[in-house]
Amino acid sequence: MSDEEHPDPADPASALPAPPRPAPFSAREALRARRVAVVGAGLAGCEVALQLADRGVQVTLLEMKPRKRTPAQSGDDFAELVCSNSLRSDDPLNAIGLLKWEMRAAGSHVMAAADLHAVPAGSALAVDRDLFSAELTRRARAHPQIEVREEVVEALPPPALGYDAVVVCTGPLTDEALAADVARFAGRESLYFYDAIAPIIDADSINWDIVWRQSRYDKGDADYANVPLSEEQYRAFVQALVDGEKVKPREFEEARYFEGCLPVEVMAERGPETLAFGPLKPVGLTPPSGARPYAVAQLRMENREGTAWNMVGFQTRLKYPEQLRVFRALPGLERAEFLRFGSIHRNTYLHAPTVLAPDLRAAARPDLYFAGQITGVEGYVESAACGLLVAWHVLAHLQGAALPLPGGTTAFGALYRHLRHEGIYSDYTPSNINWSFFDPMPRAHRREKKHEKRARMAARAMGDFVGWWGARADLIG
Repeated sequence: MSDEEHPDPADPASALPAPPRPAPFSAREALRARRVAVVGAGLAGCEVALQLADRGVQVTLLEMKPRKRTPAQSGDDFAELVCSNSLRSDDPLNAIGLLKWEMRAAGSHVMAAADLHAVPAGSALAVDRDLFSAELTRRARAHPQIEVREEVVEALPPPALGYDAVVVCTGPLTDEALAADVARFAGRESLYFYDAIAPIIDADSINWDIVWRQSRYDKGDADYANVPLSEEQYRAFVQALVDGEKVKPREFEEARYFEGCLPVEVMAERGPETLAFGPLKPVGLTPPSGARPYAVAQLRMENREGTAWNMVGFQTRLKYPEQLRVFRALPGLERAEFLRFGSIHRNTYLHAPTVLAPDLRAAARPDLYFAGQITGVEGYVESAACGLLVAWHVLAHLQGAALPLPGGTTAFGALYRHLRHEGIYSDYTPSNINWSFFDPMPRAHRREKKHEKRARMAARAMGDFVGWWGARADLIG
């Protein structure tokens, strides 16, 4: 699905304020003697480590790279973006855009790195993944309060090691030995689902006489590349996806996919028009010829230079030779050179509502916390935001205080509501943040449009979050 989630050309978000610039954090003498271990240097781990270190805590950051990598990782830097380079919409009328606004207001290091290394992506926030990861790696390694240890953690660090708190941020691909120990500790098998990665194409191999540059509804600059398909081409492509040879799950693993990141062939199997109303929808896009295509596949910049393009919504479990055959059948991609093929991997997560206490520490061990995607939040931004939530709780814990969280009118409150399983889903499953997790707001009048209501919800959230943050500055600011 395109990251431009609001096709209405009107922009009520323009009336919303920019996030306030947080005051510099001051290290506290009371926290300088405190020691915290953070296991895993992904987005959540980097956010937790840097937030605690900024306030004077002595942090030991344990990361298994370069000694060992997960199947989805390819580099040794921290906070590696293994799937898309997009952090999704930056529009505060989207729940995820509003969460970014609150993170910026709270001084998120992940958001600072993303803004510093953003690449053109219309109304979405996409980053140069290499520069983004290098920036967070530099911040963590250069921080005087952070000691980085490159080692494979095979079991939860015991209290005997003398840490005041341990935060596990090992993500959805937690190493098998540690995952087994976490499962033993939690008293139940970890739940899991499959997540898929979209291919990346070399720009020089794209036929730009066929593929054209345009953002949906011309929102922002022409940051997306668009591949037009006639009805005949579209139906042949859908059939090729259905018939293509796929990577099969291991015998002992059940293929369970996250609905917000389905493999493209799984969507194709759900019906011949599923893709035309999903990632290949043609609305808001008009090629230079003026003739409306039946379907449009979109590519998004992977880097600022525009030399690499990600196939938006084309996460896949097709085998590599099949990806060459099927995707090169798309108009303009006949000679596409793949810098990275799509792939599939297993994601592991805890049943947070039963494993974690209301303050997000382990119910069975008060010094142990979990943060990031291992808790069941889904997405880069949500993972980093969960790291912020947990860092605030750890800071309160180290000072012997309780931390009242922001209410459900805010994005952070909505994220916390998901972790406590207070959303709309009957079962606890990984989820991106969405408006259903917020406190409801009645329509101002019968004819109020959805985007107008969302603008009011966003303004309410911004005011409530800034008020909450200011009231807690003596504890976590």
